[in-house]
Amino acid sequence: MSEGVKRRYDATRRRQQAGDNQRRVLRAACALFVERGYGRTTMADVAEAAGLAVETVYAGFKNKPTLLHRAWDVTVGGDDEDLLVHERPEFRAVLDEPDLATRLTAFAVANTAVMRRTAPLHLAVQGAAASDKAAAAMLAEIDRQRLEAMTVHARAAAATGRLAVSEVECRDLLWATTDGSLWNRLVHQRGWTDERYAERLGTLWISLLVA
Repeated sequence: MSEGVKRRYDATRRRQQAGDNQRRVLRAACALFVERGYGRTTMADVAEAAGLAVETVYAGFKNKPTLLHRAWDVTVGGDDEDLLVHERPEFRAVLDEPDLATRLTAFAVANTAVMRRTAPLHLAVQGAAASDKAAAAMLAEIDRQRLEAMTVHARAAAATGRLAVSEVECRDLLWATTDGSLWNRLVHQRGWTDERYAERLGTLWISLLVA
């Protein structure tokens, strides 16, 4: 009596479905955090907006702080790749530019694109931080990550020999002008285009930082 050939289980489709569900959840969460505020958004709200069962949302993200953290990471990077911002190809290309003035101009353009994606969510986190411990912790983590990234840029700027200020001052100036507040005021509130903003930001950095 011959035995039937056992079919190998292929989990590819299941993994794809799980990935699609997570992306739907993250898109819904980002939109709701910005529109309603982090504190007023529940996991059930996110599930409803994503068109999924709330159990699916909890299975993928465990709790709302974890969902916020992942939503921020995806918003910053523009995709779900697990890479720090300064390690991404577009920012590696900025750091590889040998001329400091040209580098700062390119950095302003790249940073403006990040601000376009992140500023609304960053403002939502800021708004919730005063009354929500998870949001306050996320805000502190965002600032820490950005300071770490600006440390990399300042160190690279100092290595060119063209830096007009100390490496620490360069880091702090970059950090202070890349949190989204300036972009929000000039682009969102005053109607500047991203192109104008990037040009002026690059000019400001060059005037302050390049010897």
